[in-house]
Amino acid sequence: MTKPRLRCAIYTRKSTDEGLDQSFNSLDAQREACMAYVASQKAEGWTALAKSYDDGGYSGGNMERPALQDLLAGIATGRVNIVVVYKIDRLTRSLMDFARIVEIFDRHQVSFVSVTQAFNTTSSMGRLTLNVLLSFAQFEREVTGERIRDKIAASKKKGMWMGGGLPLGYDAPEPGSHGLKVNEDEAHTVRHIFETYLALGSVHKLENNLYKAGIRSKRHVTKAGKVRGDQVFSRGALFHLLRNRTYLGETVHKDKSYPGQHAAIIDPVLFDAVQQQLDRNSVRRHTTRQQVARSPLAGRIFDPHGRSMTPTFSYGRHGKLYRYYLANSVKHYNGDSATPLMRVSAEKLEGSVTDALRRLLPERADVNLTLIKRIDVLPDRVNLWLGRQHIDQIREKLQPDEDVCEDAAHPKWVRLSLPICVGSKGGAPQIIPGDTPVSRPDPVLVKALRDAHAMLERDSKGMPWCDDAPKDRYRRKLIRLAFLAPELQKAIFEGRHITKFTLARLLSFDMALSWADQKQLLAQYLID
Repeated sequence: MTKPRLRCAIYTRKSTDEGLDQSFNSLDAQREACMAYVASQKAEGWTALAKSYDDGGYSGGNMERPALQDLLAGIATGRVNIVVVYKIDRLTRSLMDFARIVEIFDRHQVSFVSVTQAFNTTSSMGRLTLNVLLSFAQFEREVTGERIRDKIAASKKKGMWMGGGLPLGYDAPEPGSHGLKVNEDEAHTVRHIFETYLALGSVHKLENNLYKAGIRSKRHVTKAGKVRGDQVFSRGALFHLLRNRTYLGETVHKDKSYPGQHAAIIDPVLFDAVQQQLDRNSVRRHTTRQQVARSPLAGRIFDPHGRSMTPTFSYGRHGKLYRYYLANSVKHYNGDSATPLMRVSAEKLEGSVTDALRRLLPERADVNLTLIKRIDVLPDRVNLWLGRQHIDQIREKLQPDEDVCEDAAHPKWVRLSLPICVGSKGGAPQIIPGDTPVSRPDPVLVKALRDAHAMLERDSKGMPWCDDAPKDRYRRKLIRLAFLAPELQKAIFEGRHITKFTLARLLSFDMALSWADQKQLLAQYLID
C-alpha cells in the first residue's frame, strides 16, 4: 500500500546576522540536519519542499519574521503537511506565541517535528513535553535579557557609551574606546541652542528661531547608505535635547547619571539655568491646562456650522493668560469666508452670557453657565438652549432684539437668542455684547480721542507723529476722530453709547461728513 505524500517545510532561524555571509552558516547546518531527517522518513511518504523558510537575524521572541509569516501563509493554503525544525526554540521562544502557532497547526491538520528532540504534536504527550521545554526556552531568553540589562547598567556606571542614536554634538567613539568624540561644529550648535532658549524663554519660540536659521538635527548615514536625521527640530526633540545630561559629560541610565568617559560641551551653570527655565514653564503649562480644562462651556459650544469648539489659550504681554474657544476645524481653515468664526474670547463670551442670564432670571440665586444645555456662537448673535421651565420668566424680561422660543427638535428645551456678536480688536476675533448700554466710558475710545487731539496739535506745530509707515497709516485714520462733532465726543467721554460701538466700528465711518450727518449716522449707537 502506497503511503500518502506528506509535504515537509523546513524552517530555520538565527537571532543575529553574524556569520550569515559565510559559505556554510548556521542556517545551512540546521537545514542540512532537517533534510537528513526528512530523507530518513521517505518510506512514510515525507518529501521536503524546495522552498526555503529561513529567518536570519530575527529574534524568536515575537512572530514578526518574514519567513515565519510566509510559512503560516503556506499552511493556510494547504501547501504544507509537516513543519520540521532543528530545535523547538528555532520556531519560537515565547510560550504564548507557541500556543498560537500550535492552534494554527491543529486547525489545518499540520504536524510539527523537532529533529534533535523528536517530538510530534499529533499526540497529547508530545504537546505536554513541548510546552515544558518551551517554558525553559522562554526562561532562558528572559535570563539572557536580564544578563544583558545588568551588563549595560554596569557599563554605564563606568561612563561607557553603550550605543544608540548619537546626540547632536558628538560622534561615535574611536575603535577600542567607549567614550563619545566631540564634534566641534555640532557642539557650537548645541551651545547656541541652549543660549538661545535661555534668551527666548520658550521652546516654541526656539523652534521658530532654529527653523528660520536653518538649523537641523544631526545627520547620520547608515552602513547601507541611508540618511537618517537632518530634520527640522520639533518641540519634542528640543525638550529632549535641553534635558540631555550627556552634554554635561555624564552617562544616564534610567533616572540616574554617572560621570562619563566623554568631554562635556555645556557649562553646568548654563545647563542648570536652562533646567530651571524649563521647570518654570512646565509649572505654568500645568496650571494653564487646569484653568483651560475648567472652561465651563467645554463640550457644549458650537460654531455657526455646528462644529464643536475646544478650549485653548495663549499668552500675552507679561505672561497674561488669554482663554479662547477654538473651532475644531481651524487647522483645516483655508481662509474661506464660509467659515466666518474661528475663535472667540472665553472670558468675554462667558461674562456676557452670565450677565444676560442673571438679568433674565433674577429670582434664581444659583444662575450660572451650567444651566445651558447647548450654545451656538453665530457671527451676529448667540443662541442658548435652556430647560423649558425657564421660558415664562425669560419672556417677561426680554429686551429688544432678544427672543425665546420652543425648540421642536428638543421638546424639553427652549432656545434663547441674544444679540451678542463677534467683533475684532487688533485683528483677533472676540465676543462683543450687543445693544446693551455700557456702564462707564470705554477706555479704548477715550484714549483714541485723546490721541487724535494730541496728534492734531503736534501736526499743527509741524512735529512728526511716527517714523513707522504702517503705524503712520493707522494714525492718519485715527486723527480724523478729532473732527467728530462735539456732542459725539462728549457722549464718548461720558460713556453714553452701547457696547457694540467700538473703535473699529467708529473708524469705519467717513469722518469727512458734516456734524449733522455724523450725528444722524451714529445716532443708533448713542444713548440719550
